[in-house]
Order: sequence, then structure tokens, then C-alpha cells
Amino acid sequence: MLRHNLIIMVIILCSSLFANLPLNNDYRSPFVDVVKNIRESVVNIRVEFMEEYGNVNRFPFDDEFFRFFFPDLPRSQEPRTRKSLAMGSGFIFKRDLNRIFIITNNHVVENGSQGEIIVTLADKAKYTASIVGLDSQTDLAVIKIEVDAKEDIVVAPLGDSDGIEIGDWAIAIGNPFGQLGLERTVTAGVISATGRANLQFGVDSPLYQDYIQTDAAINPGNSGGPLVNIKGEVIGVNAAITSTSGGNMGIGFAIPINIAKKVTQDLIAGGVVIRAYIGILPQDIDYELQKSLKLEEIKGVLVAKVEEDTPAEKAGLKKGDVIISFNGKEISNVAKFRLEIANSPIGEELPLSIIRSGKEKILYVNLIQRPDDLVQIDNKVSSSSTSQIGIRVEEFDGPYAKEHNIDEDQGIIITSVDPDSPAANAGLRTGDIILEINQQEINSITDYNKIVETLEDDIILMYIKTREGVYRFLTVSLDKN
Repeated sequence: MLRHNLIIMVIILCSSLFANLPLNNDYRSPFVDVVKNIRESVVNIRVEFMEEYGNVNRFPFDDEFFRFFFPDLPRSQEPRTRKSLAMGSGFIFKRDLNRIFIITNNHVVENGSQGEIIVTLADKAKYTASIVGLDSQTDLAVIKIEVDAKEDIVVAPLGDSDGIEIGDWAIAIGNPFGQLGLERTVTAGVISATGRANLQFGVDSPLYQDYIQTDAAINPGNSGGPLVNIKGEVIGVNAAITSTSGGNMGIGFAIPINIAKKVTQDLIAGGVVIRAYIGILPQDIDYELQKSLKLEEIKGVLVAKVEEDTPAEKAGLKKGDVIISFNGKEISNVAKFRLEIANSPIGEELPLSIIRSGKEKILYVNLIQRPDDLVQIDNKVSSSSTSQIGIRVEEFDGPYAKEHNIDEDQGIIITSVDPDSPAANAGLRTGDIILEINQQEINSITDYNKIVETLEDDIILMYIKTREGVYRFLTVSLDKN
């Protein structure tokens, strides 16, 4: 009887295990059909271009005046050129008669205008491609080839990346280590996370980030290939990996296809991406800011500065407002807000929900096209919890301001910051200008002393202008014990 019960338990356990495996009714992996339907839309991309190398600029060593005193120093060589190679993946997403449009990464084909882009299809046919448009801000690009109008071409179906959830199946297709000829390799995994932002992939990291993270193996050469869901729809464009060795470590990133849809549409229409602009300096909210602003949750975007004569100013947005939703979509952080603004319609009144002085309010903003010459500013804020403020301040008629030619209409200037103090840990530096403390304007040492002497909370909210001219909020945490 015991043996009989044991056999039944094993059967039940095995049935449960098999039920959880991704198998069809015929016990075949459903990935087989997914790959069959989309694999031939994936292409291999090879970019051959010429680049300069050598001592291109050795000033002042080649200056004649300098060489009069140092005649024996070697002169710099004339720059030389050599053939370079970039390889990656892409996938066909649109066909217009004999014109075939391919999505890939900007970093794969950005040097293509200096050389040649060779696209190899699944049937080994090779074509020379031309660049339709590049967008370094998202690391996306569109290239095109021309084929015979009767040629059979597989176009990848595009899905909806907004509908994905953590734990969903993810299949990556691409050409890892293209120099080894490993074309259209398939790897499978799950969606590990969504909304990944503020990632650094070198000096040219994209500004607009909302990455899908997956543990499906993405190796060098997979860049530009599709990330596919279990339905066989493209949900992302494989873009980058995090690795200490240069190979896959189960942390890969893909650009959501919904971002790519907007970018590719603009690139095909005019070769550039049209983005909207609101005109604020946004700042993420951390735990200390949440407590200081008395917010219910750590979410939303704090307005650190409103630029003059911008949609934000015209809509009535003010410094210190907390944006919690825009155009009906909840705003969780700066990265999400930046994307929502950029991809919003221009010239329409759109609702903006804010919290001002503890009360929720709705404003309406009319976005304009983003100016091309805007400089993005990293506005991360540092804060911590220790004791004593640890700064010395003076007004603008003091010796520090005169020595450094600082002339401002409002605030007081920090002339020194004690090491290991709350001020230093919060990121305050000599030369920063304090404009507000706990949302009260500071215009003199008297204002400053009056507020500091009556502090009751263990977190001070400061609004400052940094010595680089950046406006921001930060918190200084005090230990009252």
C-alpha cells in the first residue's frame, strides 16, 4: 500500500512539473513555432569604414614658437587611416514595394556613412544598405535595402511592450560573435525587469532610457536583433549587456518596441526624431525628499527649475511642484517623465497633475518642439543622515564673492564645507548658493540664521544654485539624538 501511494505521489509530482514546462500538446517547445515565424526577418549587418588614427593633435608640441625652445622633440605624425569593422544584427519591420526597412542600433551603423553597410538576409543574399536615419538619444537606427519587387521577404510583427510583465518569456535572436559565423542564434529566458534607466554604457550612453532587462543570452553581435514574446511578436530591440568579461552574464537590455515605433516612424518620415519639450529641470525623489515634502509615496518628479518663456512657465508650473501624472499616465521617475514628454503630441493641451504645498492640482501644458541645442544636465542628488549642518556662509558683498566675482540677486554663498558633515554628505560644496531652506527664501545671513535656529525637523530641504549654475533641491539630514 505504501509503495502504491508513493508511485501515485511521483506521478502527480511529474505531471505538475511537465504542466509547468513550455510545451505544446505534442510535447514540443512552443519556441519552435515562434522562431519559424520570425527568424528569417533577422539580418546580419556588417559595417566597413575608414577611421583616422595616430597623433592627430599634439598642440603645443607642433607650435613653431614652442619648437624654437624644444627643437629635439619629435613632431607628431600626420593622421593615417585604416579599415575598421562593426558587426551586429537587425530585423525587417517594414516593406514598401521593393524598399525594405530594417531596425538596428545606432551604435552598429553610425559609421556607415563613412563606408559601406552590408546586409545579409536569411537566404545568404547580400545587399548594400543606406542609412535612413540615426538617433543616438535612444540608440536606434533605420537602414534600408532595395530588392526585387517579387522577392519573398519576412516582415517581423511588432508587439506591445507596454503589456509585458516580469516573468514573461523572452526570446532573443541575433548574430552573436558575428566574426565566427554564428548567425540567427536563438536564446530564451524571461523578462527580469522593466523600466531600467540611468545606465552607463560608455561616453555615448543614450539619454532616453526605459530598458527591458532579460536573462535571455545577449552576446556581442546580438545588438539590433529582436527580443520576442511567446506570441512571436517583437517587444524590444536588443541593445546592450552588463558584463565583466564582455560575454553574456544573464543581464541583457532591450529598447522597448513602443519607443522604437515612434523613433522609426519619424526617421522614415524625415530622417530625424521630433520630440516635445516642456522646459523644466526635473529631479528624482528619494526617501529624504519624500519626508521633507510630506509625500505619501516615493514617486513623481520634483521640479527643480522652470525655464523662462517655456511651456512649463506658461502652464503655471512652479519650482517645488511635484509632478505625479502627465496626460493620464502616472509618473514614477525622471526617466519615465522624460520619455513621456518627448513622445507626446506637440501643440495640444495636455493635463499635468501636480502636488503643490500638499494639495493636488491639475495644470494644462501645450508642448513645443524640442530645441536642438539643449544641453542635458545630470541632476542626481546625494543625501545622507549625520549630525550638524557643517557650512559657513556669507552674503554677496563679502570677501569670497568679491574674490570669485560672484554677483547674484538672491541667496547667500557657501564659503566652506566641513568634511564628514551632513552638508558634505548631502553634496553641498564651496561656491554653491543657497536660495531657499524649507521653501523659505534666503536673501541674507539674518534670514539664514533665523531659519536654522528654529529648525524642528531632522531633515532640511534646501534649494540651491550650484557653482556650475545648476538649480536643484537637496536634503540635509540631521541627527537630533
